[in-house]
Amino acid sequence: MNSIVKIQAAEDFSRARVRALISRIQNFMNVDRDKLLSFNSVKEILRPKTEVYRGMREVEIKLIVGSEGRYLDFNKFFFPRSEFLRKRWQRVDEAHLTNITLPSIQLYEIGGVYFVRDGNHRVSVAKAKGAEYIDAEVISLSTEIPIEPSMSQLELREAVIKYEKRIFYEKTRFGELTDDYELDFSRTGRYDVVYKHILVHKYYMNQKQQAEIDFSDALLSWYNNVYRPIIRIIQEENMRPVFPKRTPADMYVWLVKHWDKLKRDYGADYSITAAAKDFLDKHGGKNKKAQRKFFNFFCRIIPIFKKTKRSEEQDKKVEVLP
Repeated sequence: MNSIVKIQAAEDFSRARVRALISRIQNFMNVDRDKLLSFNSVKEILRPKTEVYRGMREVEIKLIVGSEGRYLDFNKFFFPRSEFLRKRWQRVDEAHLTNITLPSIQLYEIGGVYFVRDGNHRVSVAKAKGAEYIDAEVISLSTEIPIEPSMSQLELREAVIKYEKRIFYEKTRFGELTDDYELDFSRTGRYDVVYKHILVHKYYMNQKQQAEIDFSDALLSWYNNVYRPIIRIIQEENMRPVFPKRTPADMYVWLVKHWDKLKRDYGADYSITAAAKDFLDKHGGKNKKAQRKFFNFFCRIIPIFKKTKRSEEQDKKVEVLP
């Protein structure tokens, strides 16, 4: 009987590996669709403020979308991605086949979905067996951003950025005051940086005034006298084509940070234009190198493509010959 169980567990693991392989092939054009989410990466993106112990709960397995430490070992659907998982996976399956009760898994809940703290193999076996629910000890982390189970890490980051933008615009009345609704970023946490820039600008404005400056006035002053002039310099120095995946606001944050460092090193008179040139010299080369690598690859592909097209045209001509 024991040998039959071992054979069954081995077959179960092999089937799970095949399903992982099929999923990888189906998503080869978008590998994020096949990746299990990293809990620590999601936590860094969402920045939850509190944790609450929820105790034992029955959790839908389809809502378990990631792992704290084993997110590279399993795919999005918790099928094993490597052969080295076989031994432990089969032991868990053998316990399931012989009705041995294993300890409950441990999960983190955030945004309505779950991440495995302990019990990745148990989740994988349950998933392979078609189970819909699993008992788990749950710790919840607070966030106001709901997460869909199908979300990739990129989609989650985009959702967080949209949320941060909405909060920033509501809190500061930025769009209403500036008529600019295109202060966009490609990374999270940037709206907090801009908010701090405005507060610093307000502080320096207050040094010259007896009465406290209104935040709205400080925002407009920062926008017209700091942000827009720096954006013009970014345009004049032709920085955007060098960083095509970044927004003007991204480059504003980068450039101000770089400028502050240069002023500390070389004095307060260091100009923002010189800082922009220095930034391009130090960081633009990496991006240009990547672009050049892609261009060279593209140049190698074009002759092959043209050769293939010529062969197809010649084949067509041969087909119509009498």
